[in-house]
Amino acid sequence: MDKRTTIRVSLVVAIAFFMQFLDTTAVNTAIPAMADAFATDVIHLSTGVTSYLIALAIFIPVSGWIADRFGTRRVFCAAIVFFILSSTLCGTSQNLLQFVIYRILQGMAGAMMFPVGRLAVLKVTPKEELPTAMNYVTVPALVAPIVGPMVGGYLTTYWSWRWIFYLNVPISIACVLLAWHYIPEEEPRTGVKAFRKPFDWTGFLLSGLALAGFMYGVELFSKANVSYLAASLTVLGSLGVLGLNVWHAKHHPAPLIDYSVMRVRTYAITIWVGSVSRTVIGVFPYLVPLMFQEGFGLSPFESGLLFLSTMVGNLSMKSLTVWIIRHFKFKNILIVNGLLVALFTLLTAFFLPTTPVWMIVVTLFCSGLVRSMQFTSLTTLAFADVAERKMTTANTLYSTIQQMSSGLGIAVGAVALRFANQLNGGVAGRYTVPDFRVAFLMVAAIGFIHLVGYARLKSTAGNAVRFKKANRP
Repeated sequence: MDKRTTIRVSLVVAIAFFMQFLDTTAVNTAIPAMADAFATDVIHLSTGVTSYLIALAIFIPVSGWIADRFGTRRVFCAAIVFFILSSTLCGTSQNLLQFVIYRILQGMAGAMMFPVGRLAVLKVTPKEELPTAMNYVTVPALVAPIVGPMVGGYLTTYWSWRWIFYLNVPISIACVLLAWHYIPEEEPRTGVKAFRKPFDWTGFLLSGLALAGFMYGVELFSKANVSYLAASLTVLGSLGVLGLNVWHAKHHPAPLIDYSVMRVRTYAITIWVGSVSRTVIGVFPYLVPLMFQEGFGLSPFESGLLFLSTMVGNLSMKSLTVWIIRHFKFKNILIVNGLLVALFTLLTAFFLPTTPVWMIVVTLFCSGLVRSMQFTSLTTLAFADVAERKMTTANTLYSTIQQMSSGLGIAVGAVALRFANQLNGGVAGRYTVPDFRVAFLMVAAIGFIHLVGYARLKSTAGNAVRFKKANRP
């Protein structure tokens, strides 16, 4: 393929990614307004957010098999059409149950869009053009979270939260037309070749049940009418199913998720310890806008404008990330930068409605810087020591865990806020500044304690990607 085709396909895929990321980040600022529309507690709205992420985590592992079977262009375009329909349904939701169901459908569509879109880019991109193509594809992940809270806040304040979902329709229609025109036709694999790797139905059912059960169990901790025992049993039961899935994967010739890659030490640490880091990072976009609206009494648009400083910090760090990784060891980066992540989470706990705006903006900006650094460092280290033959497996498992960590961050934020409300003797569903303070203190404590896990990294961890071959020690 020529360079022009690579750029065109990359831009088309980037449009789809931008829409998906924009939708996800914009919803956070609309949670209080949606809670009023559904006549429910804002805490319960976290179910609508986590259900989308659960669907992503469950169906991402099957996206590669489906694309290989039916062709990347067909699957990508079909996923966008499905995203249009599910987004429209989300906008028409009349209660929380409907919203959760429609968000699950939307998550299923998103699970096909993201990995299959990236696969479409890889298939038309020569090796020498890969950096350029990936630059186009990754920009939406940085830009959309910056404008998402602001767009969501504006639409919620001056129009309706429903327009967050309706906005997807015209963008998606344009994306489908462009994708069908510019992504090269690829014949789906049929016959004997298509079944060289049979679909692992047992693995799919077990992993789906385990992941969904775990997220649901964590979500139950935030429900005032559910006992902690029931929530604990749900989590433990899902972990048992996950253990069964690991056993199944060891005995299946072509498992949906191959857990043997966990034998790579650096990869395993980015899964176990890194998941806690990503959870702490994922709490922030949920609790901060909620605190600004519920605790400070700001409008969704004002909340989005303030939170914009965090996303600007995320984007600003990207120009320094590579230089820092080249000059400092991964072990030191993850520990020192992780301390800063926990520290800025701690500082956020002491925000008050009377706190000067400039102080809030500076704190959120710095928080965005260190969160971006931690997230990128973990992703880079994860694949540093993974053999080429295990890369697909590693990417599948990492993508699934990454989505689960994002959902877990929202769930942990909701649980911490409920605990804080009960500890302060507050009224369920009415959250005050002291409630948010205690919740952030809990999250900060987790952020500090889990850093002990990074001490298990060797000082040479990740050197394979830190230096060019000629300069490796």
